[in-house]
Amino acid sequence: MEHAISAVTGELASRFVSFLTNKYHSSRAYSEEKLLARLQQLLLRARTVVEEADGRYITNSGMLAQLDMVAEAMYRGYWALGAFRYRSLQQTPMEEEQVSDSYPKRFRTVHGSVRKKRATYLADLKGVLESLEYVVCSMTEFVVLLGGCDRMLCRPYDAYLYNDNIMFGRHAEKQKLLNFVLQHGPPGGAPAVLPLIGGPAVGKRTLVAHVCKNERVRSQFSSILHLNGDCVSKIADHSSLLSGKVLVVVELVSDVDHKNWVKFCSTLASMDSRSKVIIISRCKSSEKLGTVKPIFLNTLPYEEFNYLFKTLAFGSEDPAQHPRLERIADEMARELHSDWSLIAANLRADVMRRNLDLHFWLCMLSRMRRFVERNFSMFGEHPQLLVLRRHQIDVTDFLHSYSPLRVIPSCTTGSSRTEITEERQLLPNVRLGDLVADPGARPQGDFNVVSWESRVPPYTSFVHFVPSCAPGVAEDTPLPGRKRSAQHFVCSYMSI
Repeated sequence: MEHAISAVTGELASRFVSFLTNKYHSSRAYSEEKLLARLQQLLLRARTVVEEADGRYITNSGMLAQLDMVAEAMYRGYWALGAFRYRSLQQTPMEEEQVSDSYPKRFRTVHGSVRKKRATYLADLKGVLESLEYVVCSMTEFVVLLGGCDRMLCRPYDAYLYNDNIMFGRHAEKQKLLNFVLQHGPPGGAPAVLPLIGGPAVGKRTLVAHVCKNERVRSQFSSILHLNGDCVSKIADHSSLLSGKVLVVVELVSDVDHKNWVKFCSTLASMDSRSKVIIISRCKSSEKLGTVKPIFLNTLPYEEFNYLFKTLAFGSEDPAQHPRLERIADEMARELHSDWSLIAANLRADVMRRNLDLHFWLCMLSRMRRFVERNFSMFGEHPQLLVLRRHQIDVTDFLHSYSPLRVIPSCTTGSSRTEITEERQLLPNVRLGDLVADPGARPQGDFNVVSWESRVPPYTSFVHFVPSCAPGVAEDTPLPGRKRSAQHFVCSYMSI
């Protein structure tokens, strides 16, 4: 009898413990679901406000600062949501080898690694949720004021499959540049000059092209004139181009000569005071050339860059339906953000979007790392720095080529700004994505490789030269087909 009572008591205790455990897990799962649902709801509200603000002309500096704050919290929320989705996935041996050894540092330092306990994940998610909730709750006044801002010409966002068809981000910077171009200056005096300063490949020319495309801007100026640094001293010889209200865009690749700039300023003094000048430069010293406060373009914050890269890489697919790929995309985005540029992100996303296969994406991540290591060992520098110096780079590992393959970058900002001889134009062109998919598509002899073509103004094509004798190309070999003649006076002229 005692044995029977003991057995029954043990069974009841076991069932009671099992009941409490199941109840605990179900309540915790319910708590997670509520947090995720609330986060998605807040993200939808924040995204609605940001997109609406992008379609309005905002002139209030306080509203622009708040728009930046909302956008930053929104991108952080999207990143945390994506990371939380794949937290419990079991990695395959190949994933362990390619991903876990250098898992996103930011996730380790801000939100914990994938191996953290579930409770810590919830705490991290709650932190992001509380931050976003605070920002969204403080948007009431912003939304009311936004309703009083003039609306821009509506753009068919839903008609695009990918975000590379429209300019991404830079919400406050777009508004500031628009405000400068559209505001009415005092009568008399020289036109206002605004420096737009930022590092290589952060989107300076794209931002200016986006503003120049605006319907109100195009209707306000009789013409838009694009000049390079070598042209500023010769503008006086073409005064006919400066008649009327003109928007002048000057792109400087280095510090401009002081005498040339003084001569350019004297020419500006004779122009219509309602004209405007935008200076595009990498040099902070260009700040002194402006007559108004400059706009600085910095590298996108990691969460915003991550959002952009995953949007480009997945295209019309929902990343939530591919959690393993999303994990790899996060890792790829971290490495691209720290060492590469927006151009490199677009290039790789364009290749990865063609094949949403786990093995292919893991191979792309592995190839990128081997590609960096090989160039470090051969040339002592990261490939991105080699490209900026127009030094040859070895792409054998990235293309998984059976024979050595090196590329000579044509220009750091795209071949559209490089004069190419007829000999170079006659060479076959091959898209980089086609070479990645099939290394056998490599033509015999010399050829051009099209690494990426921008889908937004100024629609730059990045075309580089690939010599057939790649391993023997010397470091100081001049670019084939590149003319040594002086550049044209006017880079581009567009009548409105």
